[in-house]
Amino acid sequence: MCSILGILDFDGDPDGRLRERALRQSRLQRHRGPDWSGLYADDQAILAHERLAIVDVAHGAQPLHGAKRPTVLAVNGEIYNHRELRDALEEPYAFSTASDCEVILALYDERDADFLSELNGIFAFVLHDPTGADGAGRYLVARDPIGVVPLYMGWDEEGRLHVASELKALVGVCATVREFPPGHLLDSARGPEPEPYHAWTWTDYETVAGAPGGAPEIRAGLEEAVHRQLMSDVPYGVLLSGGLDSSIIAALTARYAAHRVEDDDRSEAWWPRLHSFSIGLDGSPDLAVAAEVAEYLGTVHHGFTFTVQEGLDALRDVIHHLETYDVTTIRAGTPMYLLARRIRAMGIKMVLSGEGADEVFGGYLYFHRAPDAAAFHAETVRKIERLHLYDCLRANKAMAAWGIEARVPFLDLEFLDRAM
Repeated sequence: MCSILGILDFDGDPDGRLRERALRQSRLQRHRGPDWSGLYADDQAILAHERLAIVDVAHGAQPLHGAKRPTVLAVNGEIYNHRELRDALEEPYAFSTASDCEVILALYDERDADFLSELNGIFAFVLHDPTGADGAGRYLVARDPIGVVPLYMGWDEEGRLHVASELKALVGVCATVREFPPGHLLDSARGPEPEPYHAWTWTDYETVAGAPGGAPEIRAGLEEAVHRQLMSDVPYGVLLSGGLDSSIIAALTARYAAHRVEDDDRSEAWWPRLHSFSIGLDGSPDLAVAAEVAEYLGTVHHGFTFTVQEGLDALRDVIHHLETYDVTTIRAGTPMYLLARRIRAMGIKMVLSGEGADEVFGGYLYFHRAPDAAAFHAETVRKIERLHLYDCLRANKAMAAWGIEARVPFLDLEFLDRAM
């Protein structure tokens, strides 16, 4: 995961104080992107970016700049269907990088702000167009529909808008701070508040009851989701707890890991073996099961242990990075935080994880008490719509604390449309 920081809605920065503020704020998020720092500033906007280099490591530094007009873009995330979107452009566009995020600039040039529903990925971004709104300047701020990638917004005492990947970059600077809602777009040309750009087609039970499709279609959809989320120019791995969800993701990843997704599996992977990771207390049965699964799949497995005291010692750091006091999130986030540190020490920058499966398929025990299919479906929808507050927050921030990106194929947008 990278981090973004934006300061907007101001008119000039003659003494450079806002620029210095942006540098300080962005530095507080550098753990998310330790590979490079970038900053853009003019009289209307400041965009800062801390990069975790995963795709086009050599040339994908941000903020990115438009090829046809002086637009500037800072993105935290991955656009999994960026190659398809590039191919579908109606007009030629002079891409300067192989970054998956640069296609956002091309789409904005061609379709204005009406392209967000075409993105399949996890993202939060700020796009600044100094020539927009008849030369007065325009900006777009958006977040992915699930909210896998965190984003917050706040206003300082002078009324300037600040957006950031983590709360810690806004606290002490902004008088008012709140979460930027998933699936929303803030377009300064349309108004001061975020508006929804995405609507799920499966929230109403009556619209999906009796819909065609079954296990084979769901399986094919998940296979496709895992495959497209393996785009990476750096070593990656899988989180393997030994449970059903992570084991399925690990099995599918192992199937595709021998070849590069970037060229449609025509060439061999740059790293020959898939690594899997698990963590638990000494004697944990989950560690033993994870090792069995890894042996069956043929992954290079790393099972780590930690003590209760080590978990307690990490609590303050976990709360600092996860930015929540929710007991369940902290309890589950502590071993994940400790595991992330181990993974980063081995040179891994990206992992696939099984978050979201229980919400999509009703995997929690209380789902067995659902009075009928409609109630079952309504509860899965409710759980999915709240993932950004708990499981997605935990996975993203616990991993990002050590400069690792967590991808979640069960929450792939195309897969969700098929599975729900």
